Order: sequence, then structure tokens, then C-alpha cells
Amino acid sequence: MNLCPVTYEPCEGLYSRNGLRRLSRQLSDLQPLSFTSQELRQEASARASKMSIQGVQPKLSARLQVKEQRFALVDSGGQYILKPQTADYLQVPENEDLTMRLAALVGIEVPLHGLLYGRDGEKTYFIKRFDRIGRKGKIHVEDFAQLGGRNRDTKYRASMEQVAKLIESFCTFPAVEKVKLLRLTLFSFLVGNEDMHLKNFSIIRNEEVISLTPAYDLLNTTIVLPQPEEELALPLNARKNKLMRQDFLDYFGKKRLELPERIIEKMVTNFAKVRSEWEVLVGISFLSDEMKGKYLKILDERFARIFG
Repeated sequence: MNLCPVTYEPCEGLYSRNGLRRLSRQLSDLQPLSFTSQELRQEASARASKMSIQGVQPKLSARLQVKEQRFALVDSGGQYILKPQTADYLQVPENEDLTMRLAALVGIEVPLHGLLYGRDGEKTYFIKRFDRIGRKGKIHVEDFAQLGGRNRDTKYRASMEQVAKLIESFCTFPAVEKVKLLRLTLFSFLVGNEDMHLKNFSIIRNEEVISLTPAYDLLNTTIVLPQPEEELALPLNARKNKLMRQDFLDYFGKKRLELPERIIEKMVTNFAKVRSEWEVLVGISFLSDEMKGKYLKILDERFARIFG
């Protein structure tokens, strides 16, 4: 019995029926990607100048061809982003997929995502683009580096307080978005995501409403990096390390974001409730046993600091 890499439910083949239906109701099967992980990295490098998606991880644009029951790589008009295994860091696709699932359990909005099998049996992470409509339609999205006058080289030159200020300046209903910001910031700390820089926050303009996009690029970087040095990419309360409950809840939540205490307490209660579910999900994930142990150790240490 296998585990479906889209739904994490037991299945006879590579994917469960529910997993296929999440991709398309017309999909009855899904062929493995036509490339090995190494070939996907080579394709990402060769296509980099033609695509709008960039970053440290190799990325590819793809469309789901339902009739052919496969994903096809494209240079433009892609519905999905694919991230293959990296040459330098272990199990990044499995890590990102798991971390995004943990986020969904705590109420963070995430796009459709999962893992795909390649020709060599290795897994590639996929995520559906939330800035696309139909075959050619686009929804306007801007990341916070753009909003703050930064770029890829200066995306770390900011603070969480400045992220909050950008939300207040650009979002239609900032009070709603600031709740999302606190939840995402606390989540990133708890799961060891040290790389939430300005380009990992974005706003989406949908008709007359400007709001935060669904979350993306969530990854436990602490277990990936050989010698992690920071707990947050952007300083909070003038610190990137040794952060405690009071930094997130008392200072950032109550003082800077001005959120009602009942909202914060409800959020804290929700995180505490999902802790056991998180552990179960880590246990059945596609990470190796060694990486699962490292992930759980980070959760233990970080939860202890927030919840005592």
C-alpha cells in the first residue's frame, strides 16, 4: 500500500482517486514526469531567462494536460510551479510540501500543492499558481520587496514592523490582514522557517479588494541548512534570535499590530490544539526518518518557548 503524495491517504497506485480529482475531475491517472531530478534541474537552468519565476531553488512552469494525463513543462502560460530535488540540500520538496500542510492545519490559506513522481522515482514539489485565471488570464500580484522599494539583493533589508506598515498602507482591510500576518509569523518561527523575507509576502488585487495572497515558499530551513544562524529572516522587536512568547504576542500582536487580546488568545489556543496533528503529519510524511526526527525536535524546542 502506497501513500498518495497529493492527499497523504493510502492508495494502490502512485496516486489516490481523491488526489487525482484535486488536480482535475477529468483525471483518471497521472503519468510520472518525463524527467529525472537532474534533468529537471537542467531544464530549470536552461529555461530560467524565459520564465518569470526565479529564486534560489530551481523552478519550472508547467501545465496539466488532462487528456494526456501528464504535466508538461512550458516557458509561459503555466498553471503550476514545479520544484525538483536540489543538488545541495536534502529532501527540500518533501519538506516544503509537509510544511505547507502544517500551515493549512492551523488556518493559513495555501494553494493546491503536493508531490509528483519523476521518471527516476524522485519526488518533485508542485504548487498551483494563484495569480492565473484560465489559460491566459492573470491576477495582479506584488511582493513586499516591490512595495517597499527593494529587490532580490535587498529583500532582507527590512523588519517585521515594516511588513506590518506595508499591510496598513496597501491592504483594503488591514485589521483582517494583520491577523493573518501574526499567524504566519508565529507559524514560521514554530516550524523553523528562517527565510520569510520580503519576497515571500505578497498582496493580490482582486477586483476592488487588496489582500495578502495565500502563503507560499514555507519550508523548515533550520533542518536544511548545515549551520542555521537566525530564527527569523526579518528582525522582530529588533531581534532575529532568542525570540520568546512576549516578542510575538505581547509586542508584535498586541502593541504593534494592535490586535484584540481575544483574537490572540484564540490563535494561541488553535496552535496548541493542532500540535498533536502536526506530529502525526510529520510521522507519515515523505521525509526520511532522520529528517522527521529533526523536524519534531524543532517543534519541541519552539513550542516550549511559546507555550511553556
